[in-house]
Parts: sequence; structure tokens; C-alpha cells
Amino acid sequence: MPNRSGPARIAILDDYQGVALLMADWSGLNGRAAITVFNDHVADPDAVIARLQPFDILCVMRERTPMTRAIIERLPRLRLIVSTALRNASIDVQAAAERGVDVMHTGYSSTPTIELTWALILASARNLVAENASLRAGGWQRFVGDELAGRTLGVLGLGNVGGAVARIGKAFGMEVIAWSQNLTAERAAEAGAALVTREELFRRADIVTVHLVLSGRTQGLVGTEELALMKPTARLVNTSRGPIVVEADLLAALQSGQIAGAAIDVFDQEPLPSDHPFRSQVNLLATPHIGYVARSLYARFYQETVHNIRQWLDARDGQVIPAVGVSPRRE
Repeated sequence: MPNRSGPARIAILDDYQGVALLMADWSGLNGRAAITVFNDHVADPDAVIARLQPFDILCVMRERTPMTRAIIERLPRLRLIVSTALRNASIDVQAAAERGVDVMHTGYSSTPTIELTWALILASARNLVAENASLRAGGWQRFVGDELAGRTLGVLGLGNVGGAVARIGKAFGMEVIAWSQNLTAERAAEAGAALVTREELFRRADIVTVHLVLSGRTQGLVGTEELALMKPTARLVNTSRGPIVVEADLLAALQSGQIAGAAIDVFDQEPLPSDHPFRSQVNLLATPHIGYVARSLYARFYQETVHNIRQWLDARDGQVIPAVGVSPRRE
């Protein structure tokens, strides 16, 4: 690790809500670092590089601004990337290692995403946004909502998030079915679900909820064929990753009434372009990727980010930082 004396220059990226400096005590870096916070998002790689040239340390929110090889190789001052969450697929860790750039991570909790999934399911089934808009405009009841008890919940992916979503579905009195490529009947039963084929899940489910990791196997997994299998009264929910569902196919299914509605928190391009047709689709409830945007998790992200930076600076300067109950993770 190069021993560059003097205060490190730190950039906090994509702090959309302007809360990074409020969620943790950064005073432990006083005199050792100069911090710049960026509240906006820059997508163009050349613009990202121009912005980040002066900085030694970058604090990134997982999967907002990608740290690609092309970007890392053009940031000669860069020595440390601190990312929120345990993994960040948008960081080219090999390129970072080749350039002598350390990568550290914070902890994570799936609870906020699990809770938001159910907020979206309930809000979509009962048309809460439209009913609220009607009331605010002086109107009254407009829709007849759908109850969940006795209906079928189809869970694509039964990991930490999907398994918890399935168990909550059982608490609502729903029948729960599940599918993923390597799911076994025994593992499904542990979450109170029955293992079915992918085709059967789409045919039977009243609510299909997506909880898969984005990969080459899952990208575009839900498209025209799968949506055509769904009931016209069914709804699709996605709080996982946008590219798992083919956006154009979902939009067509919503516009034609092939399915009753959808509720999604994730998109192919984020932030969502201002002219994207999802913004005006009446039977789509869309939120701006807020599954993990919860006060307790943000506090954890930024508190552990500060600790990771202090530990890295102390290693650079040959000091020892006392343990504070945080386990920084390196790649």
C-alpha cells in the first residue's frame, strides 16, 4: 500500500437523500481526510472519471455507480473503494487488485427488502396509491381490491429474502409455491412452500414475486412466454433486479391487460429515465429502488464505512485502531 502522507481525499457517491454525513459519526476522520459528498448520479464514464480524478478513497453504494476496469484504470490517485453490503457485482475487483486498490465492504440486512416486498404486494392488491390519490382529490372509493387469504403466492427464488417472503405469505393464509433452478422439495418445505415447475408457478400464482440473484441464467427469465401463462387477475412483483424481467414484455402485458398489475422496485437503468413509460403506466406501482433504503440499514452502511476507512488509514500510517464490533470485509 503506498504510504501517501497528508489527509486523504474521500468522495461519497450517489448520496441521493443527502444523509451520509448524518447517519454516522465521521469526526474520527477529522484532520486525516477531506470529504466531498455527491448527491447526484453521473452515468457517463468519462464524466465519472473527470469527477473522481482528485480522490484517494471512494465510498460507493452497491450497484449505483459501477467501478469498472475502464474507470479504475483512469483514476491514478485511487487507493481504496469502500462499498456498502457484502458483495458488489459492479466493482471490477480484479482490475482494482491489479492497480493496488483495496476493496472493503460493510455488513447487510435483507429485512428492509422483505418488508418492502410485502408493502408492494399489499398496496398493489388493494390499489392503495390510486385510492389515496382519489381521496386527496376530493373523491372516494374507486376500486374493488383483492384479498390475499386463500390465494396463491408464487416465489421465484427461495433464499434469504424469498424464504422470508414465503413464510409471511403463509401467515396471510396464502398457499405458497416456489421455484428456482436448484431448489429442492425439502428446502421449499422448510419455508412452508411447495416446489413446482416454473411453468406451473406462473400458471397458478395470483402473486408472482421475484427473489433471484441476477446472473447469466436469470437475466430475462421473465418475459413474454412467462407473462402469457399468468392469470389475467394476477400480479407480478420484483424487488430483486430489473433485468430479470424483460421490461418491454412487462409493459406490453400491462398495457394489454394480460395481467392485472405489477409492483416493481428495480429497473434496467437506474435512476429511471424521466420519460420511461413505466412512470405513466396506470396498473404499475413503481418505487425508486428503495428496498434497502431504511434508516437502520443506512446507519449500518455508513458507520461501518467510517470504521473501514479508519482501519485502512491506520494501516497506511502504521497505527492500530481499536476494535469497535465491526468486521470490515476485503476482497
